Amino acid sequence: HPISLVKNQIIDIFSNIGFNVSEGPEIEDDWHNFTALNLPEYHPARDMQDTFWTVGGLLLRTQTSAIQVRALEQLKPPIRIVAPGRCFRYERLDATHEHTFYQMEGMMIDKHVTVGHLIYFMKTLLREIFGFEPKIRLRPGYFPFVEPGFELDIWFKNRWLELLPCGLVHPKVLEYGGI
Repeated sequence: HPISLVKNQIIDIFSNIGFNVSEGPEIEDDWHNFTALNLPEYHPARDMQDTFWTVGGLLLRTQTSAIQVRALEQLKPPIRIVAPGRCFRYERLDATHEHTFYQMEGMMIDKHVTVGHLIYFMKTLLREIFGFEPKIRLRPGYFPFVEPGFELDIWFKNRWLELLPCGLVHPKVLEYGGI
């Protein structure tokens, strides 16, 4: 299946540069999916329109970032992981929105990690996926679990294409994860 092929390709790319795969449950608790990711109670992602809640107060994972929190709780630095997985959001279905999607996140925790490392790993990933040296740009982006946060764009077919969010792990997330 195309999703499995791309997932495995990305895992191979990161495995070859020292990352391990971490996995986590698709049925999550509020702590791992929101609170420990620095998403306060008033954040829109907690609204019923975005999250599938169970009768027992659990939820279907809305992002693979919950896997990062679990990795922080279980591992000690240095940490290099990729976290692939299926995610769920209560969306109105249309040509660009679906209630189920797949995500892959990476996390590196070590001394002296900088935005330069982030750029290196993102360019490595994109070069391997697309088969050419990508021209990228970072624009400021807000995500509660990273600081600083960026939107990464790639120059493709004579225009900038918004590709993915990224950033350095927020100190509050590290604290919640026990680091």
